[in-house]
This record gives sequence, C-alpha cells and structure tokens, in this order.
Amino acid sequence: MHIEGECHCGFVTYEADIDPELVAICHCTDCQRLTGAAYRVSASTPSTSFRLTGGDPKLYIKIAENGRKRLQYFCPQCGSPIYTTGTDEDAKEVGIRLGTINQRRELKPRKQIWCSSALPWIGDVAGLPGRPRG
Repeated sequence: MHIEGECHCGFVTYEADIDPELVAICHCTDCQRLTGAAYRVSASTPSTSFRLTGGDPKLYIKIAENGRKRLQYFCPQCGSPIYTTGTDEDAKEVGIRLGTINQRRELKPRKQIWCSSALPWIGDVAGLPGRPRG
C-alpha cells in the first residue's frame, strides 16, 4: 500500500510503500515515554521503501535495553515523532509512526509486543463514555 505522511506542522513529509499486515502496537516503557502515550503504533517497512519528501527531521539516538541503537526521528519544528530505524542490520527497516500517516484510518494493528509493560487499564477504554468532539 502506498502511503504519504507528515508531522503536525507539515514541515517533515514522506512517502512509503508498506504492508498493512506489519502494523503493530508496542507497549514497552521506552515507547510510552517517547510518544507520551500509553503505547506506540508503527507501520514497518524496508528502508528502501521509505522516502523523505519535505524538510529534514531531527535525530535522537536511544540505546535500547538490548544495547542496540534506535534512531528516533522527529520534526524539529513541532516535535512530532515521525519514524525510527536502527544501525547496521537494523537500518534495513523503518518504523513509521501511525499518527503521521495520512491513510491511518485504513490501517489496523495486527499484533502487539512488550505486553508485559502494557498499562493495566488499556483494555478498558472501549467502555469509557465518549463524545464525537472535544
């Protein structure tokens, strides 16, 4: 599936070809902190299928629990997390943050990882009262 995306302010833009089956939720504590949310949702794709089309993102390097470097790219203007990749062998894959994908409503997570770190209330949100807007 061909996708396009951008940060909140539109400075960083990209396009990619992804497999919708490779959309996943990560509950690890690093992803919770890096997103400021209960979990992170990403669409994985080979780095050869991902191309920046706008401004250059800023880089933050996070050392994962396994000792590998995770390159976190975000907008230098608005701070939106855009994508992540790794070094060496891990550089062959890019994890695109779902919230930045224009076609995100068409993408559904197919798996979850680091479930041991999931917040205990995560399964209860469907039962919360809601409103269509603010």
